[in-house]
Amino acid sequence: MLDTATVTDRVAEIIEAHVVLEGPLLPILHAIQAEFGHVPQTVLPVIAKALNLSKAEVHGVMSFYHDFREVPAGRHVLKLCRAEACQAMGADRVAAHVQGALGVDWHGTTPDGAVTLEPVFCLGLCACGPAAMLDGRLVGRCDETRVDGLIAEARA
Repeated sequence: MLDTATVTDRVAEIIEAHVVLEGPLLPILHAIQAEFGHVPQTVLPVIAKALNLSKAEVHGVMSFYHDFREVPAGRHVLKLCRAEACQAMGADRVAAHVQGALGVDWHGTTPDGAVTLEPVFCLGLCACGPAAMLDGRLVGRCDETRVDGLIAEARA
């Protein structure tokens, strides 16, 4: 666990490196998440002040984009497509199965820290739905058996 001074110093470096860009907020948020695995709420006022924005504006951008996290994710991230094409192919049933198997809701992380479950709105595998993504690897035609395999892989 990093101490507050270390986080503050590193965030200041990230802001300094990106503030010269046009529209630096998103690159700053991405860089902070890449560095720490999430965007700590404590850094939002620092970002806002550096960019002459309100804390609400920074929080609004962060909460609008679902890939930004307020807390660290598990060791593995399982994303399930929630778009209409996947829903038509049984994604709701698969999602309910995964939530039950992991014992978490959307954006939740299993107690052992192994898996974070996230909804995503289109993975681009519409013809192969329901679709999932485990740690950046796309998987199509997901049913309960296939997602059980993904869960076992993530917990191994």
